[in-house]
Amino acid sequence: MTHERFEILAQAYGGDIARWPAPERDAAAMLMAAEPEFARVVLGDAGKLDSALDLWAPIAVSPALRDCVIASAPAPRRRWGLRAWFLRAGVGAGLAAACAAGLVVGVMLSDLTQAPASEDTVSVAVSNYDDLSGLVTLEGV
Repeated sequence: MTHERFEILAQAYGGDIARWPAPERDAAAMLMAAEPEFARVVLGDAGKLDSALDLWAPIAVSPALRDCVIASAPAPRRRWGLRAWFLRAGVGAGLAAACAAGLVVGVMLSDLTQAPASEDTVSVAVSNYDDLSGLVTLEGV
């Protein structure tokens, strides 16, 4: 373990290596045995911070003060009101109109693409060709 890693762990987890992550404890113990003066200084500084944090306690707030602060908070404003209602209605109406338009266009296109295949239609299509021999060739079959 390097000195820098030891200092980082001491700052993060405190002066008691029992609170350090288990994989780091053995390496920290070896560094403490090899360089006791360095470890004492680093762990001493971290221990001072631990002691100061252990003494800290949250301030008790009286219920009257809490109620006063809550009562003095501004009420949330309704910024949108009628505009929000129209916006929601407009989006819904727009979606309904788009669906209706898609349905109408789909029905109209289906009527155009499904022309009845009667004898007249087939005869007109065939009569437009002068020579049908060029369309179908059996060469190479």
